[in-house]
Amino acid sequence: MSDASSVLLDALDSYVDAGRDALVAARKVLSVSDLEARAIQSVGAHPGIRPSVLREHLDVTSAGVTTLVDRLVGRGILRRELDADDRRVNHIHLEIDLNVEPWSALRRFEIEVRQAVRAESPEASLVFAEMLRRVTARARATI
Repeated sequence: MSDASSVLLDALDSYVDAGRDALVAARKVLSVSDLEARAIQSVGAHPGIRPSVLREHLDVTSAGVTTLVDRLVGRGILRRELDADDRRVNHIHLEIDLNVEPWSALRRFEIEVRQAVRAESPEASLVFAEMLRRVTARARATI
């Protein structure tokens, strides 16, 4: 492996570790479990998500997602809305705002990375993006 590859792999490891550390810190501030934090992030990214889709995102059982959503609804973090066309269907929404403290802690790292990327040169961003796409596609093909 070349020195450049080692440097890049170390940087990617550092990025992943920093993201994980940021999530751990946010979970402590918010007093939520890892699964709860991931559920909140998923609902924030997909407002109106159905429980079955959330279950797939989180890789939990139907009973597990029901219990999780019940707990977060009880804490005032999520809410269920009945589907207007099919009363058997629920859609899950956030009751909290991920852009406002303390909940913004779940997005702080992502927001800072986005701002830092925007501050980089367009050329460097394009080169890195293309390489990252190729590497991700190659790795994903083995899954």
